[in-house]
Amino acid sequence: VQLQASGGGSVQSGGSLRLSCVASGINFSRNTLAWYRQTPGKQRELTAHISIGFRATYADFVRGRFTISRVNAENTVYLEMNRLEPEDTGVYYCFVPARRLWGRGTQVTVSS
Repeated sequence: VQLQASGGGSVQSGGSLRLSCVASGINFSRNTLAWYRQTPGKQRELTAHISIGFRATYADFVRGRFTISRVNAENTVYLEMNRLEPEDTGVYYCFVPARRLWGRGTQVTVSS
């Protein structure tokens, strides 16, 4: 049972990244999925989550810049991030709430 996140990197302010998280060992389509992030000096915080029925919710700081999606056939959840800001710099984690299962995290660095 694991979550494998990828897609992080370094971009300039205003740039975009697409994070992916592939799950194995769980019944993917029957689970709500989430992305969290931990920015410097802060605790890990919920960024977005998507329900079994594909309903997405976002943290206030997203402000319409990010989109969470899921492809059940691929056991993959995505986080498309646009108009990135330096304040978005941090480690992004995928999470399966019902299983308390965390991915390893992928680093996102946004320079001004």
